[in-house]
Amino acid sequence: MDTESQRLAQQTMAFVLAGGRGSRLMDLTDRRAKPAMYFGGKTRIIDFPLSNAVNSGIRRIGVATQYKAHSLIRHLQRGWSFFRAERNESLDILPASQQMGEDNWYVGTADAVYQNIEIIASNKTKYVIILAGDHIYKQDYSLMIQQHVKSGADVTVGCIEVPRMEARAFGVMHVDEDDNILEFVEKPADPPAMPGEPDLALASMGIYVFETEYMFELLRRDAEDPNSSRDFGKDIIPYIVKTGKAVAHPFSRSCVRGGVEKKPYWRDVGTVDAFWQANIDLTDFTPELDLYDRDWPIWTYSELTPPAKFIHNEEGRRGLALSSLVSGGCIISGSELQNCLLYTGVRTHSFAKLKGVIAMPYVDIGRNANLTNVVIDRGVHIPEGLVVGEDPELDAKRFYRSEGGVCLITKTMIEALDK
Repeated sequence: MDTESQRLAQQTMAFVLAGGRGSRLMDLTDRRAKPAMYFGGKTRIIDFPLSNAVNSGIRRIGVATQYKAHSLIRHLQRGWSFFRAERNESLDILPASQQMGEDNWYVGTADAVYQNIEIIASNKTKYVIILAGDHIYKQDYSLMIQQHVKSGADVTVGCIEVPRMEARAFGVMHVDEDDNILEFVEKPADPPAMPGEPDLALASMGIYVFETEYMFELLRRDAEDPNSSRDFGKDIIPYIVKTGKAVAHPFSRSCVRGGVEKKPYWRDVGTVDAFWQANIDLTDFTPELDLYDRDWPIWTYSELTPPAKFIHNEEGRRGLALSSLVSGGCIISGSELQNCLLYTGVRTHSFAKLKGVIAMPYVDIGRNANLTNVVIDRGVHIPEGLVVGEDPELDAKRFYRSEGGVCLITKTMIEALDK
């Protein structure tokens, strides 16, 4: 990071929007917000934008929470309490309904920021970067802030380059050759292509850089508009495109890649299939996301646990894990694992066979269980002999089975088996 980028990062506050439920993750978000979801064996989704901010040199951070925020707030308190006020550092947790009145929940993304204007102003930073709290990626925000200042933009919008027809699910930027946004189109049937790249389109990542005072003016104006939905993507950004200067920032310019990452990595793990796939991808020989990159660490709360343990060495009863990630505190007792990802404290018992299994913390898998392509929620006890992944019709009756054939198993579902 050069001196100019570092200086700009120090003048910036990161505001993380972390209030969403993520309902497409089904029962996994019944008790926790999507940003609090586990990912990668040790971390949670919120750790990625927060780590990006810290690694980019940003030390003033606010996190807006709303839906079932206890798990998220507890994680932030345990894992992100290292900021020191005397060094001009802070991490503020900003629950809904705290600033404007007793019953004012955040109506939209812009409203979440508007309700916290006084807290943002108290940080006295020149710039604000708005971040979504529910995506997996590594990015140096200081480069995006630097582009914002050099271009003289009113807003700089972080964009991911995606195949053009896949962009129909996103807000898409129609830009000229200088990255000026000519039009912002929400989920278009025929997405506009990037200049010189007819097969690619620029989709919004939900990342925005503003000068602080200018953003306050926009938010106050928007709050007085009775027709506004109080949303950055639907209201604020289109308004700037029409009346000011909006500039796109392609993710490829500031994404962070370790030695093994071949291309920019960004994932929205918003469905059970996408969540399963992104976790299982980490078991590949050369995964697309490098969690071992010590130059860009993903900070998190880490429990004190003993090392993982593999026991028994008999034919058919061998503690064995192939192409798998096994976290601390796990005991693999006479079980076979293939392409699995086990979070902290998972225990698997003799003769169990697991393939494509994501097991959240403190799952217990009974003897002779045979599980294929499943996601198991925290603390679930899998009964002896349970078979999942062989009979789709039976699986769908007992558990949630996704379009991609992944089964989600929760405590409630297991308890229902005995009724």
